[in-house]
Amino acid sequence: MKTARHKNSTRVLPASEIAGLRARLAEAEETIRAIRSGEVDVVVVTKKKGLQMFTLEGAEHSYRVLIESMNEGALTLTADKVILYANQCFARMVKCPLEQVTGSSFRRFISAADRAILRPLMKKTAKAGSKMQLLLHTGDGSLLPVQISVREMAKDSSGRVTIGMVVTDMTEARRTEELLRALMHRVVEVQEAERGRVALELHDNITQLICAVVFRSQALAESLSTHDGPAKNEAIKLCVLLGQTAEEVERISRNLRPSILDQLGLLAVMRATCTEFADRSGLSVKLSCVDLSERLSTDTELALYRILQQALANVEKHAQAHHVGVALTLRGSFVRLAIKDDGLGFDPDHLAPRLKGKGGLDLLSMRERASYVGGVLTVKSKRGIGTKIEVSIPLSATARAMD
Repeated sequence: MKTARHKNSTRVLPASEIAGLRARLAEAEETIRAIRSGEVDVVVVTKKKGLQMFTLEGAEHSYRVLIESMNEGALTLTADKVILYANQCFARMVKCPLEQVTGSSFRRFISAADRAILRPLMKKTAKAGSKMQLLLHTGDGSLLPVQISVREMAKDSSGRVTIGMVVTDMTEARRTEELLRALMHRVVEVQEAERGRVALELHDNITQLICAVVFRSQALAESLSTHDGPAKNEAIKLCVLLGQTAEEVERISRNLRPSILDQLGLLAVMRATCTEFADRSGLSVKLSCVDLSERLSTDTELALYRILQQALANVEKHAQAHHVGVALTLRGSFVRLAIKDDGLGFDPDHLAPRLKGKGGLDLLSMRERASYVGGVLTVKSKRGIGTKIEVSIPLSATARAMD
């Protein structure tokens, strides 16, 4: 039996232990050789049990150049979020030296709230991958909006799972989104101003002219004797047709900018709109409204009215429904409007991304209306079941400014 003695000890090591030590030494020498030759990357992490070495079986030089030249951050993490690898772009994003990033925990760069969201996301990565947006805490104390894409990578030779992550800086995207939203809001303001102008023109000019023609035609019909039977009948039909035209012009003017909204508020215009819709379409409409203790802001009332108006128009054109339910409620710190029908329904996931046809554009318009006042619009629909459109607006955004 071969034996070995420590310099200051008389303990004899058994042959099996010596063989194990030699094997570990050979493995360490091979690891060092691979690190020196660039075949693997290595990160040494201090843990409760002592130092732990993680090796990433290394990529070719061209792959490294590609990763380092990316305009996005690239990370490799352990299952418990220790950063094994980070490219220079990520280090610049978080404004920390690369040597301080590698080997640290990714948790240091995110808030507690984002950690709670990220935790289940990391568990669900598997092969499909997942995405989310959050704020990174940078080295100078600022916050950086980013989108992270997470994907589980192949297990290494020791069986440990590593996770790949791509981090995209969303600063410019957020700025562009804000500019587009501001532009959309301006478009809505101009659109409403133009609608108000056209409504006024219709009411003050066109409607009055048509009414004058109606009175003259009535006078003409009354002046004709019974001996002028055919002509009198035509004059009477003309009076009826002109009266219907005047009512239609008045309806269009009222829909462009309902004076009842400004004078009596949201509940009154909702009742009038639902009644007119039921009379015109022949559909059964059930309206349920909570009593509001005070008026909402002008923008909020107008947004809710326009969404109701567009939703009912879509029901009339596309749904082939028999019953429609409209409800205005207060839930916590939100005011909510829901429009539900029992019509044909559709697949929102199929329609919304493509925005094909008038229906898709109408949904986009309603979403922008809700966004304009800080709200969110959701669409739930199923073929053969019907559709429910719900908009939720925070009451903090609806408070009317005090004089």
